Amino acid sequence: MKTLMRIGAAVAATALAMSTAPAVSAHETWADHSHQKPSWQQFESETFRDTDGQYIVDGDIPVPNTGSLFKFYDSLPSGPVAPESGGTGDLIANTDVYGNATLWPASQAKNLTYCVSNNFGSRKATVVNAMQRGAAMWENSSSGIDFRYVSSQDGNCNTRNNYVVFSVEPTSSTGYIARAFFPNSPKSSRNVLVADQFYSSGWQQEAIMAHELGHTLGFRHEHTRPEAGTCFEDNNWTPLTPYDSVSIMHYPQCNGGSANLSFSPYDRSGVQRAYGS
Repeated sequence: MKTLMRIGAAVAATALAMSTAPAVSAHETWADHSHQKPSWQQFESETFRDTDGQYIVDGDIPVPNTGSLFKFYDSLPSGPVAPESGGTGDLIANTDVYGNATLWPASQAKNLTYCVSNNFGSRKATVVNAMQRGAAMWENSSSGIDFRYVSSQDGNCNTRNNYVVFSVEPTSSTGYIARAFFPNSPKSSRNVLVADQFYSSGWQQEAIMAHELGHTLGFRHEHTRPEAGTCFEDNNWTPLTPYDSVSIMHYPQCNGGSANLSFSPYDRSGVQRAYGS
């Protein structure tokens, strides 16, 4: 983890609400691998909408507008999803409309700059520490990843700041503990939002941040695999490792194999496959 005190040029960037009661999206009420897809009208009306107007799907992933939400809805299977045979699955990466993994280019992955908003007030040090410790879980597993804290940008820490790849900001939302973005998200959506529940969830704060930073690296929720038996999301992913019920990317409440968020050996091998050892 590198902390940059000053940065002189704009970053040329491309491109885990974790909760016992995560942000409700309509497909999560039927995606237990046995129910039918709801109508578009029901899906849109029941999907949680954040304080900034973005829809939240899969618990902690923002969708900027109704058009994008419809594309997400349209990608969902129309009927029940059966678990695959053989018991194997994957630590999984998000994919674009062409089926390609949405990962950072190697040069950008080694320069993932971020700021932490001064609007956290007295809680800022807690968030800074959690971010650094959460980032270290990924960095210690792959030399191809480097999250860099640019503290000089904390006073103007938002998605409009072009001196950092992403911002870490507080939110008044009650629909999740924290939420993040994928590498192919537009700059206007590239932030990690932290809600009040973050400080009292009972889970380790650095583990929550590690989960969210997993999304920023392009990793999907592990429980979208049919093997989980519940919390299905969609099929827009590609495999990296065998299915891992104790992955840091697997919600414990979605038939996870651990009551706590923890960084697993498959998380390590998965990030190495994506970004090198």
